[in-house]
Amino acid sequence: MLRTAILLALAAGIAAPAAQQDDPIKTLVDRLDLERYKATIKGLTAFGDRREGTDRNRAAIDWIDARLRSYGCATARLQYQYKNERRPGTKLPPERAVGGGRNRGTRTPTGVNADPNKQLDETLRALNTQPSSGDGLREQVYCTKVGATRPDEMYIVSAHMDGHGWGEAANDNGSGTAIVMELARILNAPDVRTDRTVRFILWNNEETGLNGSAAYAAQRQELQGREDPPGSGRYPEPRWLGVIQHDMMLFDHGMPRADGSINPEQRPEADVNIEFQGNSKLAGESQALAWALYAANEKYATDYPAAVGRHMTNTDSVSFQDLVASISVRENERGTQIGSGWDPHWHQPTDVFATFSDKDFRLGLNAAQTTLAAVAQLAGATVK
Repeated sequence: MLRTAILLALAAGIAAPAAQQDDPIKTLVDRLDLERYKATIKGLTAFGDRREGTDRNRAAIDWIDARLRSYGCATARLQYQYKNERRPGTKLPPERAVGGGRNRGTRTPTGVNADPNKQLDETLRALNTQPSSGDGLREQVYCTKVGATRPDEMYIVSAHMDGHGWGEAANDNGSGTAIVMELARILNAPDVRTDRTVRFILWNNEETGLNGSAAYAAQRQELQGREDPPGSGRYPEPRWLGVIQHDMMLFDHGMPRADGSINPEQRPEADVNIEFQGNSKLAGESQALAWALYAANEKYATDYPAAVGRHMTNTDSVSFQDLVASISVRENERGTQIGSGWDPHWHQPTDVFATFSDKDFRLGLNAAQTTLAAVAQLAGATVK
């Protein structure tokens, strides 16, 4: 398909040597900073686990909105009605669940902590006490960098901002939210121009079944590429070119040992996992987008390599996988590794900022370098 060929060509272009000594992509990547990334995650943890349908979730959305606007990125909100229709114990409704690969090696039990007494920090336990309000109106925030020459074409860079488990949701998914916010800061700087539009979206209701991303896809799909008002050059919903989702970015300590314990240190062979869904309708386009990020990682990431897999599952990009090229960026393979206990803090009270080391945060920073380099290339970014 034509789009596949275009994405493959773009992937090859990222890997090619820069024709000029001045490389705008490297200039942008160099603006990422470990301490700023950590500070953004820390700011998010002030709202506890940010569980949907709570005051702390709404306060976090307001905080994210204000930060995005401070970067010069024009914000908007999408509202939708949430109704809990998923099966107990599953992330996705049965009609939308997809394969995550075959589990191999040592496995340890995983689950969602629902016991407040397992959170030993009394202040954090109190912060997380208010339960979700149940069914009802929800909203999520996004902001947009409008393309200078192709405002009608858009890449979506996204992460979910809600969490649960009675922790701080530092990794799941403060780490991904912070990447999206840092990329919004850098690409909306006054001296940065992009040919194509880039939208930065922070989904809500991921933990209840990808409801926020599904609502966006349902509400906005038919609006793609419509100029409003006609002749204005304004496109409230540019045509989607790709979705790049970020979900848990910090922890790659390896497979559980035979006794179920985990290495306390980031493993030397840690990597950034880039996944597409091999049985989706647009698997070819999604794979090409994944390889574009892989090529960007090879050229611009400082510490950790990337790996590409075909089992994207249970993440917000699933809502788009049959509509546009869609990939997920994360710390481990979602189905075969995270689902097998490779991250013991997943949905647990220990998912707090203090749990993670600078090596862990640096893995997340390398994921940010990977996505920023790829999106800057794909969107035609330049620096004055």
